[in-house]
Amino acid sequence: MVPMPSNKCSLSEDQQNYLLKLARDSIRHGLQHGRPLRVEMANLPQELKAVRATFVTLEKLGELRGCIGRLEAARPLAEDIAENAYSAAFQDPRFPPLRENELDLLEIHLSLLTPAEPMTFTSEQNLLDQMQAGLDGLILAEGSRRGTFLPSVWEQLPEPVEFLNHLKLKAGLPSSYWSDTLKVWRYRTEVVE
Repeated sequence: MVPMPSNKCSLSEDQQNYLLKLARDSIRHGLQHGRPLRVEMANLPQELKAVRATFVTLEKLGELRGCIGRLEAARPLAEDIAENAYSAAFQDPRFPPLRENELDLLEIHLSLLTPAEPMTFTSEQNLLDQMQAGLDGLILAEGSRRGTFLPSVWEQLPEPVEFLNHLKLKAGLPSSYWSDTLKVWRYRTEVVE
């Protein structure tokens, strides 16, 4: 088994706690009002106003309950967290909308993404050799098919070949698929839990 490196967050503990509370408050607001919580940006520190791409992952009793995010930065960090938390709870097509009795059972995990960088490789083995278990999130694209795995997925799929094969399946391709036109980007995350 590959040891999992840590993806430490550069935000202060207070800022991390604020984002976790914001995510939960946005879900609670969604239960009451059917929309995400509006974030008052004026008094927030610059770190929380920075435009960042994020994913919000919800787990209930150790099982995935929703995961929604963006691969490209388009909104201020705090706003992106509030929107993605709401979407993970109510708009993830794999799950029914969250019910009020589930809120206290949720574990919330925030992933703050770095910009994705294209990877250059000459073969599938060359790509596998470049992948860094536990650190890399990958975006895989072939034509209109596209899929991504956050670095946290390495915990379930610790071997690079297994990680890549499941990512191909997520993108709607056979696990054995390979083509010279396949594109892959790498990104990292800072994790807030």
